[in-house]
Amino acid sequence: ASAIAPGPELLIADEPTAALDVTMQAQIIELIAQIQKNRGMSLLLITHVLGLVAHWTDFAHVLRRGEIVEGGATREVFKNPQHPYTQTLLRDARAL
Repeated sequence: ASAIAPGPELLIADEPTAALDVTMQAQIIELIAQIQKNRGMSLLLITHVLGLVAHWTDFAHVLRRGEIVEGGATREVFKNPQHPYTQTLLRDARAL
């Protein structure tokens, strides 16, 4: 609440759903999305949960060891990953 009180143009959400069950994850993301839409702000979502990235973002960047190895429109990154690390992440996520 204190992060959005001053009306920022950008909200940085670093692992907002870490250690939450799937139901709570959905509620938190829904709340963040509603606030984002109502206030017209941008959102930088930092997460390891690829399902959240696939469903809630327009653009995605994949980081490995602190460096961006791939980025672009989320749909394109998921559909046609170019970097071997991204390919591995997506393959492992699909195996779950």
